[in-house]
Amino acid sequence: MLIGNELAGLTAGIDALYRSTPRSDGFLDKEGLIPVAMAEVEPIKLRDYAEARERLEALAMRNAGEAETPLRRDYVDEMIDSLLALVTTFEEKPISFADRVARQIRVSTQLVPDDELEGYRKTIREKLDELGYSGGGLTEDFNRWEAQARVPKEAVLAELKALILEGRERVTATMYPFSDEWMEPEGVTAVPFSAYCDYPTRKVLLNLDFPYTRFSLKHLATHEVFPGHLVHMNLRERHVAEGKMPLDGAQVVTSSASSALFEGIADNGMFFLDWVDGPEDELGVALQRLRSAMRCNAAWMMHAQGMSLDEIVPIMADKALQDPVTARSRLAFLSHNLRAPFVYAYYGGDMAVHEVWKNVPTERRTEFWNYLYSNMHTPTTLVRYWR
Repeated sequence: MLIGNELAGLTAGIDALYRSTPRSDGFLDKEGLIPVAMAEVEPIKLRDYAEARERLEALAMRNAGEAETPLRRDYVDEMIDSLLALVTTFEEKPISFADRVARQIRVSTQLVPDDELEGYRKTIREKLDELGYSGGGLTEDFNRWEAQARVPKEAVLAELKALILEGRERVTATMYPFSDEWMEPEGVTAVPFSAYCDYPTRKVLLNLDFPYTRFSLKHLATHEVFPGHLVHMNLRERHVAEGKMPLDGAQVVTSSASSALFEGIADNGMFFLDWVDGPEDELGVALQRLRSAMRCNAAWMMHAQGMSLDEIVPIMADKALQDPVTARSRLAFLSHNLRAPFVYAYYGGDMAVHEVWKNVPTERRTEFWNYLYSNMHTPTTLVRYWR
């Protein structure tokens, strides 16, 4: 696993270079390139980004002959290329937003096409009709449904806690024995996220500035905790400690080749647990994907087409069924240079995992989860090596 050890050390070294540049004391800047490390990794000392590039290119040359398996060879190749794209960005050298999305996140999506967006809106319309919210336009009927579906602010944390508890029970019953693990919900405000899995402290930080429906809380419970980020990171931590996974598996690396699967696993949590219950949850899934797709489009409009946030917000609000104030607050992180392509990890990862998952027979689910959680993947390796 020497390649994995060196990849981890180089990634940690690049993170150290990135953190050595003075930045703001904001949440996203404090996270750096590696927001979570589940094992001790000694950073390789790098003079500058030019040396980082040389070391990465040398590692790529060795990888072809030294990788343990074809899957690892292909994954490490993609991870190195994503780090090279990040290094170019950190050096402030020319690189297009299209190249950053393709090379860092490893997805082909640029603008999610209108027919795809309309498919989600059509599902939302159908589910609203099933729920008895009809007779008006889509936005009007949706707003009526959402108003009654919202969980009162004072009850949000208790509701999330109950959903995390049920998620843990479902994971333990069908996937992995996790009854001894837990994450406690904690309310926060004025942060650039709706929820955050703080793995070292075992807390889920929930942004109380935003409104939530029961579905959106269920989505966060499965995404951030069971069977999403907590389960994924905990299994990777164990596998690395036991020598079953290379050391790079212990690093969560922002806007990299690993990001799409990190978010895609989490976004498919409700499907893994057979927990999409009835028309309200089906509406919620379509809404989640619509808004996730529109955040990709917003990033593209800003960084590839040069549109301002003031121009983007009305489009986002209209297409994604959001009020303009909420739409603007949900897009605030798009101006963060490291995070700009990261939105594609959610939609691209969700689609990549779901395309494979929907064809997995019930009797092979355990085998698939082992393949998914116990290997580092990109969207390409996931589909290429699952048989």
